[in-house]
Amino acid sequence: MSPLAHQPTSRVAVLGGARVPFARSDGPYATASNQEMLTAALDALVERHGLQGPGAVGEFVAGAVLKHSRDFNLARETVLGSALDPRTPAYDIQQACGTGLQAVIAAANKIALGQTESAIAGGADTASDAPLGVNDRLRRILLEARRAKTTGGRLKALAKVRPGHLVPDIPRNAEPRTGLSMGEHAAVTARAWGISREEQDALAAASHQRLAAAYERGLFQDLVVPFRGLARDQNLRPGSTVEKLAALKPVFGLDAPGPTMTAGNSTPLTDGAATVLLASEEWAEARGIEPLAYLTAYETAAVDFVGGDVAGGEDGLLMAPAYAVPRMLERAGLGIGDFDLVEIHEAFASQVLATLAAWEKRGLAPVDRARLNVAGSSLATGHPFAATGARIVATLATLLAEREEPGRGLISVCAAGGQGVTAILERT
Repeated sequence: MSPLAHQPTSRVAVLGGARVPFARSDGPYATASNQEMLTAALDALVERHGLQGPGAVGEFVAGAVLKHSRDFNLARETVLGSALDPRTPAYDIQQACGTGLQAVIAAANKIALGQTESAIAGGADTASDAPLGVNDRLRRILLEARRAKTTGGRLKALAKVRPGHLVPDIPRNAEPRTGLSMGEHAAVTARAWGISREEQDALAAASHQRLAAAYERGLFQDLVVPFRGLARDQNLRPGSTVEKLAALKPVFGLDAPGPTMTAGNSTPLTDGAATVLLASEEWAEARGIEPLAYLTAYETAAVDFVGGDVAGGEDGLLMAPAYAVPRMLERAGLGIGDFDLVEIHEAFASQVLATLAAWEKRGLAPVDRARLNVAGSSLATGHPFAATGARIVATLATLLAEREEPGRGLISVCAAGGQGVTAILERT
């Protein structure tokens, strides 16, 4: 048996978070890089908790989904450009939309095993400054020219270049194995579960209204730092109503009768970054920082969205949390009724509603809608892929602390590739 199996585990405390306001793509952050946004979020966290000293934090783990070649060592480069001690180790992680939560889990595991006392986790993504790949045919020609031994050989290879080869490869929001976008996959699932347009619009309107109310009561005072002229999430529409959303035309699922998914009940392409500070209880106590909550369980899952029961809705692209959450709750000996707050990442309103229906089908109690995404979620904030998990962890921990009594919160994040990442936060 591995020596690690004998090591006691420590409770992992969530001490705080910081993020930049999220912006719609091609807007205020159009020229901001992943590193610039992530550095801004990291610096805000460092300043807020006085983490500038030598060795103040054990490590930094973060990631991005849309990465330039210059981002190959994103977390480490972010540390070197930040107020954090440059001797702080850092590494990248990536699991599509689950990246931010997986970064939190990776950091938490080391703290729980006593391998480090503290860590910062997070993520950043820019849909505006997306990497453009060299056309693959042009790439092959350039490699052929590089391998040529003579000038004549190089010229002969370069002579093969045609105007069409100069068109760049632009990243697509599509699954490589199906060619369908995430929205098209979600539309298939929405039909399978019979999710109505009215339900979706109601959930989207509530997300905006609740996020606006959370800003008004000061929930994000210690979580959101102004950046490039924004102080609030740009996608937020405080006046959103079901009636206004009902006027929008469907944009996904147009290949079948009765499409229900619109730009209003789907998450827009977004730029942003978020970070979370995690530590052992002893580390927090030594620095006089009161934990907001504790990370007590986590679970991942994946579905076969290519060959599984896709038409029936069971194995839709974004349905992995339908498997991960029941498994996690069984292991923890908990039910839905044991949670005061439930945070489900709103990639699409239909996906949230399908997940709720799937949990009930698997024997879980219905989620009290008054406890669901009480401060809004991705439909209102936007969704910079790798940043969302860190945003949710920091927000949920703050919400639990705001209650000033013991409580428990559930996190569910769906991700591209048919994956899901889930977790439990508790305040005792």
